[in-house]
Amino acid sequence: MNPTHCIAVRASSGTYEVWCGRGILARAGVQVSRLGENTGIFILSSPRVWKHWGPALRASFRGGSKTILFDDRETSKRLPTVERLCRQLVSTGADRRAVIVALGGGVVGDVAGFVAASFLRGVRLVHLPTTLVAQVDSAVGGKTGVNLPEGKNLVGAFYPPRLVLADPDALTTLSARQYRSGLYEVIKYGVMGDAALYRYLERRLDDLLQRNSAALGWILPRCIRAKADVVGRDERESGLREILNFGHTFAHALEAATGYNRFLHGEAVGWGMIAATQLAVAREMLPEDEAARIIGLVLRVGPRPPLPRIPARRMLEIMRADKKTRGGHLRFVLPQRIGRVEVVDDVPEQSVSRVWRELPSIARAPTSDN
Repeated sequence: MNPTHCIAVRASSGTYEVWCGRGILARAGVQVSRLGENTGIFILSSPRVWKHWGPALRASFRGGSKTILFDDRETSKRLPTVERLCRQLVSTGADRRAVIVALGGGVVGDVAGFVAASFLRGVRLVHLPTTLVAQVDSAVGGKTGVNLPEGKNLVGAFYPPRLVLADPDALTTLSARQYRSGLYEVIKYGVMGDAALYRYLERRLDDLLQRNSAALGWILPRCIRAKADVVGRDERESGLREILNFGHTFAHALEAATGYNRFLHGEAVGWGMIAATQLAVAREMLPEDEAARIIGLVLRVGPRPPLPRIPARRMLEIMRADKKTRGGHLRFVLPQRIGRVEVVDDVPEQSVSRVWRELPSIARAPTSDN
């Protein structure tokens, strides 16, 4: 049986804990009670997630909770959804001493987090992530927000949770596609700062694709610790935290250009990491053999929706509106080697356009067998 890990995350509002271990979701009531008195537990989730995990969670609160469900597709991650949820909280009697519990994946966490940050100017927030993307990434660090037609996550707030409970058992109910989507974010951690993790992924990816409990028990706390270390030193993305955006400049543009309904977030990050890797090669920052290893591992994760024909000028237009842009300069996180990346803001738009046009053929090219 895999052990339970407790990882502390430093935030401006104080330190909070991320607990990672099998069966921890069913003990959520005990964990949340340690946050102090409350006037109500309000669980925000989706019908799909609630069907699998709602009864056990509700039982852990001994009936002392209320549930509000909403659609967890990326297309629901918008301001009208936030307004509707806030109005439902009003109608169900939530006040400033309430606790909002986000049960679900990245969309549920982002939306519920923004609701918690905004409702009555802030109520306590607990994350119970049920997808791999959310467990290793989005539930840790305090980013909340919703999309606009102009771009992804353009409206939001930094709002740290009081507690995060990551239960690997929740991953058993994910579709193969949803699960693979999370593995791209795991690869990101290896490239950006953990060469040992990357080598482990090269060796054990097949086991991870089979959801091997021992392999998951090794990577989950390692990724969470990496995220906790980065956000503990740079909570509001003023410097170091930007390295977590490896692959995300291309990914966010791709999601926005396709109306947030073609790619899962991790799938878009997979394409984005391939593009950023090739951009690093074009700038002579990254040796080609290292690039082949990165692209090869991304492709091994499995199928992703094919790239649609989006003009490069449209991708650039979206990138210019990206929240990572500074002073009109596009910012990219590019690998220097496996385990080290650099934030650059002097990439010519012609280079970005060239990589985008070549991306389908890059993904089909032979890669390293490592």
